[in-house]
Amino acid sequence: MLTSYFWSGDAIRSRRVSDIVLTGTVDVPAPPARLLADWEREISSRMVLEPGDVETMPLARARARWPDYSRCVQAVSDWTAELGMPAVLAASDVALMACRGARYHHDGAQYGGAAFCNLFLSEDKGLDLHFPALDLRIPLTRGTAVIFDTCQPHGVIQRHSSGFNAADFTPDQDYVQIFLTWELPIEDAHVGGALKVAFDVAPTTALQPDAEDAEQVRLNGELASVCPNSGRWCRVD
Repeated sequence: MLTSYFWSGDAIRSRRVSDIVLTGTVDVPAPPARLLADWEREISSRMVLEPGDVETMPLARARARWPDYSRCVQAVSDWTAELGMPAVLAASDVALMACRGARYHHDGAQYGGAAFCNLFLSEDKGLDLHFPALDLRIPLTRGTAVIFDTCQPHGVIQRHSSGFNAADFTPDQDYVQIFLTWELPIEDAHVGGALKVAFDVAPTTALQPDAEDAEQVRLNGELASVCPNSGRWCRVD
């Protein structure tokens, strides 16, 4: 059993980690050539994006070169509304991200109180978003939309691969994926309901609220980490 401990206001709350992943394809236009060139310059000259890295991109500058940005947001907003989450996207923080593949990880130590909603903007480059514990692979193409629990282990790997291997992402090949991501509040009734999250499943009295690791994920009551290459849970000694 996977349990997330997360901040709810000034208190730590527990919840079950959802094994539901919502996915679909929305109709979004290809980013304009000027914007693609700007993203390429940003990645090649202003940031270090090693294989497996996931990094933030400048969204404000992108929006100035992106006439269809609002159309992309509206497409995802319509999709989330169809899934029973009306208006949640407009009230959620959004960021523009880039990854050169992604090592397996979970985000429960920083975003345990959220679900991620991602819209992938790049063309199909032979990469999958992989949830190893769920045996679920989602081919990444332009318009792929995904909502998932931040605490569920995930990575971006080659379609032919069974795990993450940095050697699969050589710098002479374009394996970068650009995507928008929103932090949806997991305690929102529509979000928690869509992912069938059960709250307050474990006592939190043993946790120290002022500790740096107060937000954490436990497997059968024990602290655990994710192997970056296989995505398997490992006990923390």
